[in-house]
Amino acid sequence: MDTSALQAFISVARLASFSKAADQLYLTQSAISKRIALLEQQLDCRLFDRIGRTVSLTEAGQTLLPRAMQVLVELDDARRALDNLSGNVTGTLSLATSHHISLHRLPPLLQQFTKTYPEVKLDLHFAESEVAYEGVLKGELELALITLSPDPDSNIHSELIWEDQLNYVVSPTHPLSQATELQLAELTAYPAILPSSNTFTRQLVEALFAEHKLKLDVSMSTNYLDTIRMMVSIGLGWSLLPESLITPDLRVLPVHATPVMRPLGAIVHRNRTLSNAANKLLEILRSDNRQVQPISQL
Repeated sequence: MDTSALQAFISVARLASFSKAADQLYLTQSAISKRIALLEQQLDCRLFDRIGRTVSLTEAGQTLLPRAMQVLVELDDARRALDNLSGNVTGTLSLATSHHISLHRLPPLLQQFTKTYPEVKLDLHFAESEVAYEGVLKGELELALITLSPDPDSNIHSELIWEDQLNYVVSPTHPLSQATELQLAELTAYPAILPSSNTFTRQLVEALFAEHKLKLDVSMSTNYLDTIRMMVSIGLGWSLLPESLITPDLRVLPVHATPVMRPLGAIVHRNRTLSNAANKLLEILRSDNRQVQPISQL
């Protein structure tokens, strides 16, 4: 079975479009159609239903998709294992990073890596931590730098690289801005601006308030911390932000509570062989904070 046909099949299935798959793989739509037709001929079954402009997987296609993805992951893993034998640090490193890490933690380390290993081609993706997490779990990414999940899948190895202490902040005009000491319960009387409920950061905050049997009043949500900082600064609510985002137009509240520590780090799939490039990048990341202990050794 031709792996290029499997790649075409996976792309069409994910994008629900032959034309978009062609653009993604830098092929013509005709070439994509021929590869799918060849695969359907080899398997003696139809993989897609094409009704008007709509493309959807048949039952056979749904059955094939996870197996096709696994085949390609295992082939990539075999190639990496063989390449690693040479000891050379080359090839493509598929890496995802959250927006916050890419802006506030990664630049000098990535600069060091690219200068030291210029023959590595970075396939760099900027994504929300939860999206990057799924990419590693599905085998689409070799490595991700994210807010670590408080409840990771057993197939994910996590390593803590940095910790962000999240500070309770408001604008200077907020009713709480002049307080000298606050309890968590007092915050619940005012609207909060937090990341979406499906984010790892939000889960950490909710766990703390749930521990004290308190319910948050979340008025707005966005996954971009810079946007949250802006909305807090104009008085729309309180939030928790890392030190790197605290500007003169914010007031840090003296909340009497256990600090919310947000773990930032690297994740890989337990069953994936890491390339030499990925291992070298991890070495550089670990050297950035040798005081932090691993959550789970990679």
